[in-house]
This record gives sequence, C-alpha cells and structure tokens, in this order.
Amino acid sequence: MTASVNELITTAPGASCDADLAEGPWAFDLSPGYGPGASEDDVIPDPVVRPGQLPVAYQRMSDDELHARIRAAKEALGERLVILGHFYQRDEVVQHADFVGDSFQLANAALTKPDADTIVFCGVHFMAETADILARPEQHVILPNLAAGCSMADMADEDSVEAAWEELMELYADEDTSDGRASVVPVTYMNSSAALKAFCGRHGGIVCTSSNAATVLEWAFEQGRRVLFFPDQHLGRNTGKAMGVPLEQMPMINPRKPGLGVEPQELLDARVLLWPGFCSVHKRFTVAQIDQARAQHPGVKVVVHPESPMPVVDAADAAGSTDFIRKFVAASEPGDVIAIGTEINLVNRLAADYPDRTIFCLDPVICPCSTMYRIHPGYLAWVLDGLLEGEVRNEIVVDEDVATHAKVALERMLAALPK
Repeated sequence: MTASVNELITTAPGASCDADLAEGPWAFDLSPGYGPGASEDDVIPDPVVRPGQLPVAYQRMSDDELHARIRAAKEALGERLVILGHFYQRDEVVQHADFVGDSFQLANAALTKPDADTIVFCGVHFMAETADILARPEQHVILPNLAAGCSMADMADEDSVEAAWEELMELYADEDTSDGRASVVPVTYMNSSAALKAFCGRHGGIVCTSSNAATVLEWAFEQGRRVLFFPDQHLGRNTGKAMGVPLEQMPMINPRKPGLGVEPQELLDARVLLWPGFCSVHKRFTVAQIDQARAQHPGVKVVVHPESPMPVVDAADAAGSTDFIRKFVAASEPGDVIAIGTEINLVNRLAADYPDRTIFCLDPVICPCSTMYRIHPGYLAWVLDGLLEGEVRNEIVVDEDVATHAKVALERMLAALPK
C-alpha cells in the first residue's frame, strides 16, 4: 500500500522539506510567510493574510471524528453544497470533494452546479476568487483556510504590473497599429489575483491555465504583436518555445529596474515578455534528477509540469498540465516506470491508482505545496458545520468592479479550449 504524503513527511524527516508540515496547519496560520515546507525563495506576502483561527475543539478532534462530521454535513446540505478539490490537495481532503481537477477543470465544474447555494473550494485563494467571479450573485464561495495563498500569485502585484505596463505603453507608443493589432496583449496565468485578471480584462487580455496556455497564446498573437505574460516565467517560456518563438524574443523583464532591466530594442523585438515569477514546488526539479532517474531506471518515462524550468522540460519525455500528466500515466502499460515532476500529492495518488507501474517523484525530497497543504479536514469540518448553523465562514467576495473586468478575461479563457 502506498504511504500517504503525511506519513512520508512524518516517517522520513531527513528527506522532507520540514517535518513540521505534517502537523496541523493552524499552528502556522498567523505567522509571516507561508509556513513549513515553503521554499526559501518564496516571497513573504505583504500584508500577510490573517485568517480566523480554527477553534481549538476542531484542532483536537480525531481524524475519524472530523471525517464523520464532514460526511454528515454533506448529507444534510445535499444539493445546496458543492465541494471542489484541486489535484494537489491532501488525500484526507480530496476524498470529500464532489469534483477533483486542475484549475481549468474546476473553474468549469463550478459552473455545472448553478443550483448550489455554496461552493467550498479546497484549493488556494486565487482559485476561490475565480469561483466567486464566475458564480451566480446569490452563491457563496468559501475557502476553508484563508491562509491558503500562493507564493507565485504574490510575485506579481497590481501596482508593479500597472507600472510595467505604463513603461511598455510609452515605448510602443509610436508603433503602427493600423491593422487593428495591439502592441502588447496581457496574459495572466490562473495563479494570480482577481485584480490582475481584471487588469487583463480592461486591457484586451486573457487568463490562461497550464492546460490551455498554447491556445491562449495563439489567441493573444492574433490580437497583438507581443504578449506580456505573468506571473510564471517558466510556463510562458516553455509554451512560447514549443510554439516556435525564439528564446531571444522572450526576454524576462524586471519590474524593479529602470527600463524593466531590458534594452529598448529587445523590448521592441520581443514576442513574449516574461515576468520573473515561479512556482516554488516546480522550480525544485532539475536535469540532474532526470539523469539520476534514467541511470537508476533504464527505460523510465519522464513527464513534468510546464511550470518546471526549461532545461527540465527539454530533458523530459513529455510535459503538460496536471490533467495531461494523469492522462500520460493512464496511457502507460503495466510494468512501466514513470518519473513525474510535479506536486507530491498528485504523484502519490497516481502511484496508488496504478500499483502495477512504478511511479515516483523526480524530487527525492517530500515537499508538498505548503499553501495547498493549509487546507485540512479540520477547516473543512468547521466551515461545513457553520453552514448547518446558518453561518457562512471564510467567504471569498471579490469587489464588483474587479469581478466585472476579471470575468471578461476568464470567459475568454474558458472559450480557449485546450488542444
């Protein structure tokens, strides 16, 4: 039987990011930063989101009691409730989800339950924001733990993007746009705030996910000469390269430097302008890990997420979204050996689903996404009990003006079907 991620962290502290990650996340919710397991490179959010502390009674409940409460609440609430669970969530949470998927799939799944009064999103903050934007006005969206943020999303803030945009607009002011194509089209990855999605909506841009990034870039190139892609540099670079965009036409800007840290001519020649953001989990994967996997397992198939650095994607046999990775494994044969470069909860779940294959994570260090890991059955039980008592806890509400513009960019995303 495959060990749970929590068991791996607990029993192998020498091979984990931080053994404290196996403990209840409520101990870290009020601390600055992202808590145990976070990359040293993670940007500390400012201001730090201060969640409502989980009541002590829920902190002390046994796993069996928490699961029993969740099941009882789900049964009582019936069709009035829908629970969404991201692939990277811990197994203890995923087992209660009505839908499990990546960000693109869950954005669509929420739309299939228009009669539900409440959407409980077991993911991170930007996902719950997206659900609120797409939901009916009378629907409530709940994030069980408000401390479940995203370090990548925090690497691109509205003020910095606005300032960079103004510099670009000044540089491109003299370009001939008589053909109706814009000088630059903003594209934000789903892993971004509602404010940045609204920015894209206001400026003729679009949102993308790892599933439909290529389709989105094709759309953006039809609208404009170049793309400003944020916050994940790696997804932007890997997608652009796969579409034939030369690396020299994909400079990475630095919003903190004069002139964005790039020579004006490079900005004029660019096709894709990359923001210096990254995922702390996927940044951990290396070519050396792939080499080691191939040396230890001749014939191994390597598949990685496109948030991984370009050399890693180039060295792998395949790269794609979390759903792509799942389908890659499903299409394999019994006896195959597969090394995967993505978040450990998904890898561990795939290994359990396909016991007749050898499936392992490229990174030997057991390091789940520390912010996804903030969602715990204790928080889920607490918010569901609140609904039974007539109280909506940890509701996510996006400002109406922001939601209006963000919805424009999100609807363009939903229309850009993955290839």
